[in-house]
Amino acid sequence: MGSRLTSVEQIEALPLLTQATVGARQAAAQQQAAATEAEEAAQEAGTAADEAAAAAQADPTDPALAQEAAAAAAAAEQATAAAEQARAGADEAGDVEVPTLGDVAEVTLETREATAYTRTNGEPSVGLAITKTPDGNAVDVSRALEDLQEEITTALDGGELVTVFDGAPFIEKSIEDLATEGLLGLGFAILVVLVFLLSVRLTLVTAVSIPLSLLLALIGLSALGYSLNILTLGALTISVGRVVDDSIVVIENIKRHIARGDERRTAVVEATREVAGAITSATIATVAVFLPLGFVTGQVGELFRPFAVTVALAMLASLLVALTIVPVLGFWFLGGKGRHGGRARADHDADDYPDRLQKAYLPVLRTALARPWLTLGLAGLLLVATGWTATQLKTDFIGSSGENTLQATLTLPTGTQLEETDEEAARVEQWLAEQDEVESYQVVAGSPGGIEAVFMGSGANTATFALTLVEGVEGEAFGETMAARFEEQLPEGASLVTAAGQQMGTSNLEVVVQAQDEDDLRAAADQVTEVMAQVGAADVTNNLTDTVPALRVEVDRAAAAEVGVVESQLGQLVQAATDGARVGRVEFDAQQLDVLLRQGEAADVDALADLEVATDEDGEAVRLGDVAELTTVEEAVSITRIDGLRAATVEGRPSGDDLGATTAELTAALEDLDVAEGVQVEVGGVSAEQASAFRSLGLALLAAIAIVYLVMVATFNSLVQPLILLVSVPFAATGSVALLLVTGFPLDVASLIGLLMLIGIVVTNAIVLIDLVNQYRDRGMDRHEAVVEGARHRLRPIVMTAAATILALTPLALAVTGGGAFLSQPLAMVVIGGLISSTLLTLILVPVLYELVERGAARIGGERHSRGPEAAA
Repeated sequence: MGSRLTSVEQIEALPLLTQATVGARQAAAQQQAAATEAEEAAQEAGTAADEAAAAAQADPTDPALAQEAAAAAAAAEQATAAAEQARAGADEAGDVEVPTLGDVAEVTLETREATAYTRTNGEPSVGLAITKTPDGNAVDVSRALEDLQEEITTALDGGELVTVFDGAPFIEKSIEDLATEGLLGLGFAILVVLVFLLSVRLTLVTAVSIPLSLLLALIGLSALGYSLNILTLGALTISVGRVVDDSIVVIENIKRHIARGDERRTAVVEATREVAGAITSATIATVAVFLPLGFVTGQVGELFRPFAVTVALAMLASLLVALTIVPVLGFWFLGGKGRHGGRARADHDADDYPDRLQKAYLPVLRTALARPWLTLGLAGLLLVATGWTATQLKTDFIGSSGENTLQATLTLPTGTQLEETDEEAARVEQWLAEQDEVESYQVVAGSPGGIEAVFMGSGANTATFALTLVEGVEGEAFGETMAARFEEQLPEGASLVTAAGQQMGTSNLEVVVQAQDEDDLRAAADQVTEVMAQVGAADVTNNLTDTVPALRVEVDRAAAAEVGVVESQLGQLVQAATDGARVGRVEFDAQQLDVLLRQGEAADVDALADLEVATDEDGEAVRLGDVAELTTVEEAVSITRIDGLRAATVEGRPSGDDLGATTAELTAALEDLDVAEGVQVEVGGVSAEQASAFRSLGLALLAAIAIVYLVMVATFNSLVQPLILLVSVPFAATGSVALLLVTGFPLDVASLIGLLMLIGIVVTNAIVLIDLVNQYRDRGMDRHEAVVEGARHRLRPIVMTAAATILALTPLALAVTGGGAFLSQPLAMVVIGGLISSTLLTLILVPVLYELVERGAARIGGERHSRGPEAAA
């Protein structure tokens, strides 16, 4: 307004320059100008009369001059009289009174009526949400706020700053827990190496590869712009058992070469060269399986892409360390000549004596090779059993994060007044205050409302709770307890829904119903609501039943036109009489305040109908009810259209732990529904997200198998031998499915990522085995003997790498600390189970298949047509 106002009195003194006032002031100004002009004319006439009189006196004998003097005197008298009359009129018009705002209205400074109440730990409070930017770091933001807490508390002058929700402690605790589990896994992996190699020096050489590989991976993550979070640290933890594999193969082969009598430098070079091709191919295959994840869309792709990048960097780093640093350390730490005094014998591998592990393995291998078809038959039966067992698994989307925060929403029937909602919220607060598991809580009762809230309290029927639980209490479990506690005590039509932590996408079942006709839509939505309740969903809601009371004003346009009012004027009048019409903002005492215009008062619909809106020709008051019909109606909170069709959404919370079974039961029940023609029913929500994720990851698994096959084709220069190696892939599922079934874990997205990892892991063993067999055959060894000797000499590194990986993942599988368990635990379970079964079957089934395929090729072509030149030796 051009100046600042500091009091209500100043506002009341503001002039009202109405049209009438402005007209009166303009008329007064015109009269003042006319009076001034008349006075000037009278003065001029007086001067002319004086001059004429003087001329007549100078020549009294001239009658003409006398007549002129008399006429001038008369004109001057008339001009003077006219000037006096004009001045009197101007003086009277100059007293125009300008009304002020205080003359026509009552001006008050008021606090806006509350539409919500906020309390923290039972005390009135103001809620403040701080959200990090997409590039921000939650932990840094939390620490910065913690540093400012004392300063802010001092500035509050007696107030207190209470943090109700902070995701940083959970992140920090999860990272700390994962680091602990990673160190435990590292210790277990080193222990495995020590047990098998029985050499502290060799164990130290191998152990060096773990921190070096992880350090290189961290450098790569930093270069690519990734932060250290639950996903990337979880990937590093899972990689602990894998990054040592290449080093184990290299150092074990070096030891074997030295033990057979090779000179130390020759042993290191030849042993490293002997396995370089195999471990390179195996590592590339392990890394390549993650390539399809780059094409997985949605939150699954966003969630696991950093995980895949981290594992890939760690594996590539481990290969670099195994081929460069480990051989050098092996040269330094290992002894000189072997027991044969330095004689290097290329064919000595077949002459050395089996150790205890090989003695236990060889009879089983020879029996399987002697009865290949029986072995294949048993393997086939095992595969069929695996397929059947997989159908018994529970399925889920993404498990609970175990976060110790909780959000709850109390919803009362539509139309509930804010005070009633606040009373119900206070009952929940009282219970929360008594729970030892609750560290802090905040409640917001109500929400902003419009004209509906004035009459029926719409927008005030909800209360939201934000809880932080003491460390060690899982939000999901406490939420179930909280919901069960108030389930029977809430009023009819009310509900209390809880959600733990920060949900990754929706966690509810959802069915979308579409129809052109509103009645058909409502009927179908009601049927779907019943079906969802029947399949066991809890807290089922139908958004078509979410209605709010509304005021409908139907104007009689003809009657309104007779008294000179239009619909827009009536609308403004209703607004001004109820909630007040906002007509602008004013700067008041350095604050911007809304200016609300209230005209009349209406506490209910009848009072509204009695408002005066105009006067008729006889001067009688015309009421709003005379020109409009006022009714209260129930209207939908929102109207949703999808592809031009009206849509309704029915939601419910899965009550069981088998989302896949619930979805299948729901889908079957929906297919049996008898709905009107044109009605479309589609399952959405977490079920659709699960189906999309499983479909995408299923394609990623197939693509990963194809990529691994191509890598092995390039390695062996053969189209047939890679197929032999891929036989170990489906048998990895045998152990994975069995372990998931025994432990009761569902097959979820994290489990599928574990299966994706397994594809690259399990072929590693087969690659190093077949590669050595091919090398022996290229040296002239008989096929059968090459298979037996190759399997025997690769037994120790295969078992060592598998045992190292299994034991390194054991802390994660057992969730020793619980950090990031919702992702790492099912993934570790799958990898451990798959490694156990695939390792055992690789050592038996792959040699059998190799023998059968090569025997058949020899019979057909008289030579080994199924393989090309050896590529790794």
